[in-house]
Amino acid sequence: MDAYFSALMQDVRHCVLCQKDLPLGARPVLQMHPDARILLAGQAPGRKVHESGIAFSDASGERLRDWMGINAKLFYQPQRVAILPMGFCYPGTGKSGDIAPRPECACLWRASLLAELKNIQLTLVIGRYAQAYHLPNTGRTVTETVLRWREYGPSVLPLPHPSPRNNRWLRKNLWFSTELLPVLKIKISQIFSD
Repeated sequence: MDAYFSALMQDVRHCVLCQKDLPLGARPVLQMHPDARILLAGQAPGRKVHESGIAFSDASGERLRDWMGINAKLFYQPQRVAILPMGFCYPGTGKSGDIAPRPECACLWRASLLAELKNIQLTLVIGRYAQAYHLPNTGRTVTETVLRWREYGPSVLPLPHPSPRNNRWLRKNLWFSTELLPVLKIKISQIFSD
């Protein structure tokens, strides 16, 4: 790992730019290494992740690892899997779940961090906020975007958020489990078998 990347990560982990606007204060949570081959472009840490300081260390993470067909040991190897949410800190809770990620993280850090990921073979774009950033100008809902997953090419797959709050969505959209998830598991298996 080079000095620039190490310094960049140190700066990100010590960021307090929007601390005054966060209910639990700043605690940036992400997982990065220049050798990573899979990028998880997510939304923002939830309360449990904020408390643990480990990305996807909650029920959403369990479901996401199941979708990917990998265990926690592989998932938490930064040299294999980069986890870069749109907002690095827990934004707080609203009426129907966590509120939107703070925009400061993407504006300040995202381009520099993405530029360090030169070996990414597959990007999983998880949820509405990540899809708006990584798949701009689609004008589609999450359901429409995920339904058209084949349009994004072999190196990008849009996914709904794996939160238990999306159980109803998963029941209504059975094609997700029968069509997209088998392809996702094959792609990940191929990437890690190289």
